[in-house]
Amino acid sequence: MRILKLIAASAVIALGAAGGTVSADEPLKVGFIYVGPTGDHGWNYQHDKGRKLVEETFGDAVEVSFVESVPEGPDSERVMTQMALSGHDLIFTTSFGYMDPTINVASKFPDVTFEHCTGYKRADNVATFNARFYEGRAVIGHIAGHVTESNVIGYIATFPIPEVVRGINSAYLAAKKVNPDVEFKVIWVYTWFDPPIEADAAKALIEQGADVIMQHVDSTAAMLVAEEHGVWAFGQASDMSEFGPNSHIASIVNNWAPYYVERVQAVMDGTWSNSDTWEGLSTNMVEISEITDRIPADVKASAQAVRDAIADGSLHPFTGPINRQDGTAWLAEGETASDGDLLGLSFYVEGIDEDFPQ
Repeated sequence: MRILKLIAASAVIALGAAGGTVSADEPLKVGFIYVGPTGDHGWNYQHDKGRKLVEETFGDAVEVSFVESVPEGPDSERVMTQMALSGHDLIFTTSFGYMDPTINVASKFPDVTFEHCTGYKRADNVATFNARFYEGRAVIGHIAGHVTESNVIGYIATFPIPEVVRGINSAYLAAKKVNPDVEFKVIWVYTWFDPPIEADAAKALIEQGADVIMQHVDSTAAMLVAEEHGVWAFGQASDMSEFGPNSHIASIVNNWAPYYVERVQAVMDGTWSNSDTWEGLSTNMVEISEITDRIPADVKASAQAVRDAIADGSLHPFTGPINRQDGTAWLAEGETASDGDLLGLSFYVEGIDEDFPQ
């Protein structure tokens, strides 16, 4: 667990790799860019909780702003440029599709520090950070495999990028381990936030026999549909229990707030570096919300045991033998996937009977 240091308002704030300095009477200007609305109660909502903790922690020593619902692509580059031109010292860009725009803008503003979430491209003034969501998906996959009665689990996916593919494979492997008869149905919606489309996907999965719904999208739409149809569902990015009082089993919670406070502090201390951070259950960057008592106590206990084993390193969600979907060998008996393997994952594992999107 990180130890978050308190700042002294009278300190001189050095901007590390960004190159400039800010005097004690000039607050550090910190900006956040979100791909969806902060009220989505999912991905962007959870990032914005981190922004609020930055404000609470540093008070008048920071000046914090954010722009929400910024599409990936040219619009994001425009917003980043405007932030840099308006004097921001540190800018957090929080969606995978912001990667190239972040690198482009950072090259034009070498005295501004950038942090990009879920990407892999870094520069002297660009760091990257991500969470091991696949660890949380192994936990909920374990639960899903136990509680499904139809043996059909539905999964709403966004884009076929490694982050999303890892989650599907991890959840499937964990479910299959406890229920050999389990089947996954996957619908790709090609959007991060579009509640009507997400709701339609959930309904389609239920029509295909799914009695458990998982999601890697940003809204609560799937949870609401699950509640309406009386099937189980898992929340994504933040605790969605209030939207499915009868359907919600647990949520994977992205806990970005400590990282944001730590990185703002590093800029202030002049110790910031263009690091690559990828953390999970062991540091609570990924958390599992309270598991409902509506599932059997032994399932709840075994899920907690899986969570603890992943956190202490005694269990890796991707441990062989595991084959690719086409039956070719990927991981041998006892072999675990390397971070490099996972960061580039672009195929389904054996047993998922769905066409992989091209």
